[in-house]
Amino acid sequence: MINPLAQELNETLKGSVVDGLMSEMGTRLYFPNGIISQGGEAAKDAKTANGTIGMCVAGGVPVELESYKKNMPALGPRETVAYAKTAGNPDLRNIWKEKIIEKNPSLKDKKFSTPILVPGLTAVLSYVCDLFVEPGKPLLAADPCWDNYELIASARCNAEFHQFKCFENGKFNIPDIEAKMKADAEKYGSVRVILNFPQNPSGYSPTKDEAKALVKIVKEIAESGKKVIVLSDDAYFGLNYEDDIEPQSLFAYLCDLHENVLAIKADGPTKEDFAWGFRTGFITFGSKGLNDAQISALTTKFMSAIRSSVSCSSTPSQTLVMKALADPEHAAQKKELRAMLQRRYDAVKKFVTTHKSSVLEPLPFNSGYFMSFNVKTGNAEDIRKKLLAQEGIGIIQIDANTLRVAFSSIDEEKIEAVYASIYSVAESM
Repeated sequence: MINPLAQELNETLKGSVVDGLMSEMGTRLYFPNGIISQGGEAAKDAKTANGTIGMCVAGGVPVELESYKKNMPALGPRETVAYAKTAGNPDLRNIWKEKIIEKNPSLKDKKFSTPILVPGLTAVLSYVCDLFVEPGKPLLAADPCWDNYELIASARCNAEFHQFKCFENGKFNIPDIEAKMKADAEKYGSVRVILNFPQNPSGYSPTKDEAKALVKIVKEIAESGKKVIVLSDDAYFGLNYEDDIEPQSLFAYLCDLHENVLAIKADGPTKEDFAWGFRTGFITFGSKGLNDAQISALTTKFMSAIRSSVSCSSTPSQTLVMKALADPEHAAQKKELRAMLQRRYDAVKKFVTTHKSSVLEPLPFNSGYFMSFNVKTGNAEDIRKKLLAQEGIGIIQIDANTLRVAFSSIDEEKIEAVYASIYSVAESM
């Protein structure tokens, strides 16, 4: 039986693109009028005493052990040990929205949600799948792709996991993604596709023309009457090393493309701001025709997914991110580290374009943290194991035919020797 609060949200979303895409779990989710909401009311009006939230408070301030405080002397207890709000610190959410617009100027006058904060970008993917993916509602992703996509869609949500061939003849495979999206639209009546740029594991981002082609495909499917979710996994956003790459997220073009398109953006400081262990990610969504009440209702659905799993995200991480974004040196420090990645990319690019292998074929790459090889003969896992045992070099086997190398974690001066070893071991198999 569906809770009345869930029914109320579903009624608000009725007739919208969200209504036609939600999973059964999505329809069941609601935010309870319980501890969190009642605690929120008390925070405003409980002037005498507030006995709602399960924290230890003295003099109106959360208590803090000295063993914690001495390692975070510049931060107060509300910034460290206090519970965070379910959807994240409101100030940080608003700042991140401003940053999204700053990095994607096409969004300036467009309507989209305030980002919802979650514990890492994996949580974004998980919650999106909770709401929209299930048996009969498959997820489409690239081949090759990050292994967590299939784990979340298939093992967690019991849904089919479909893939399009990411590259063909050394180019991004526009024809195959179009064919696979239109096939899903025809068979299931809707499409759920995740587009990850810069891509993991290949390190590829679309050119400006390729981005336009992707938007055109989505629009054609929407205009045919089918509903489409496009989840833009922007974990490595902005780490571009070539001039012809589309500089904006596809979300900037999709969030108001058509009433049948729900665009969702997954991003955060994890990779693009070099804060991997903070586990701070954001869900942002938009669709042409979604009104304020419907945006609020879908935000509440996501808050329900958060509340029923991790409850809320880490307060210290949110505090540190917010303070870093306000630091006048932040942008310059990021620029310096991105220049370092550019140099590593340039070194890798130079090596693979000047060395040939009968076994390894570099997949297209132009951005992000990684590049990958297609293993033309033999088995990728055999090469990985021999490289580790014989040369002490670790790389990742994505599947039987794909090896991923994170040049982001290899010092520039080691790159030529590391890649020479990779080629040598592959040729010896």
